[in-house]
Amino acid sequence: MSLITDAIFVKALRSNADLIAALPAGDVYNTAIALPDEDADNAEVPYIIVSFDGLNNQDATKDDDYEADTDQVQIGIEIAAKTRPQLGELARSVRKTLREYFREHQGDDSDEDYQLIPEDMTLTAQPVQYDSLKPCYWQQLQYQCDTTIDDNEQD
Repeated sequence: MSLITDAIFVKALRSNADLIAALPAGDVYNTAIALPDEDADNAEVPYIIVSFDGLNNQDATKDDDYEADTDQVQIGIEIAAKTRPQLGELARSVRKTLREYFREHQGDDSDEDYQLIPEDMTLTAQPVQYDSLKPCYWQQLQYQCDTTIDDNEQD
C-alpha cells in the first residue's frame, strides 16, 4: 500500500469536520489544485494540498534479492492561509488530526484503512514563507513514513 499512502492522509484530514469547514473549497486537495494555472494561482486561501513525494525501498533481504518489505514514503502537506496565526492554527490542526486518526485506526484489522496507516512516521516542517503575489503565508509539513509492502505491490 506504499504507493497510495497519500490517500490515507487525505482521508484522515477529511475526517475532521471543523478543519474541512475552515477551507473555502470544503475539501483537501490531493497532489495539486486541479484547475488551469490561472485559476489555481488564484485559489482562495486557506487551502491544504497533500502530495505523494516519493519513496525509498529498504535494502533487499535474505528472502528477496530485489525488494525488501518496507518502504520509506515521503508525504508533503502544503498549507496556505491569509494570516500567520491562521497558518499556525491550521498546521496544528493538521498535525493533531493525523496523529489522532492514525492512533485510532492503527492495528484494527476490522477497519479497511488499517493497512494504509504508516507503521511509523517522522514529521519535519519547512520554514514559514510569504507569497506576496497571492498573498498568503504558507508552509509545508513533511512526513517520512515507514510502510509495509502488501502482496499486490510485489507482484
